[in-house]
Amino acid sequence: MASSRRIGTERSKTRGLLIDATERLMLEEGYAAVSSRRVAAAAGVKPALVHYYFPTMDDLFLAVFQRGAERSLERFARAASSGRPLHAVWKLSNELRGTVLVMEFTALSRHRKAVRAAIADYAERFRRLQLDVLREALGGTGADVPGLTPEAVVVLATGLSIALVQERELGVTTGHADAQRFVEELLDRLEPPEAPG
Repeated sequence: MASSRRIGTERSKTRGLLIDATERLMLEEGYAAVSSRRVAAAAGVKPALVHYYFPTMDDLFLAVFQRGAERSLERFARAASSGRPLHAVWKLSNELRGTVLVMEFTALSRHRKAVRAAIADYAERFRRLQLDVLREALGGTGADVPGLTPEAVVVLATGLSIALVQERELGVTTGHADAQRFVEELLDRLEPPEAPG
């Protein structure tokens, strides 16, 4: 359970090193490899400092998740305001690092309720932003497929991007090029490149 008390300062360099070390361990070895001793060793500090800044491991995991979530929201906002937002958002959703972290946090959330709640809150916020971008990009034209709502498109695209990244991590690539090409051709129809002026 996450602690409500904070001991170390939010902007401390050491706190940042501990968050960086935890994220690195999660990416390289998975969340199960994260312990206060491992984090301290990876950050080059004494183990007691981990608990000075993060009284519980939930506090540390939540700090890592929240920093990543805020960075993702910033990157999403930049993609959404680009000249071709659907293409930019699709490209962003296919990045390995972020998807691997999401997978690790999803696995961790099965054991830690505070992490699960944070992920669910962020996912709902992110889903609403995705829907806003899709609706704006389509400009009310919608898709010419009966029953294919913007909500369904967002869920299908999110699921596909996660599946592609997960499978690439495992070394499975059969059908990936075809799926990628299909999505890109669909995006080109919905959001054609601007003609050179």
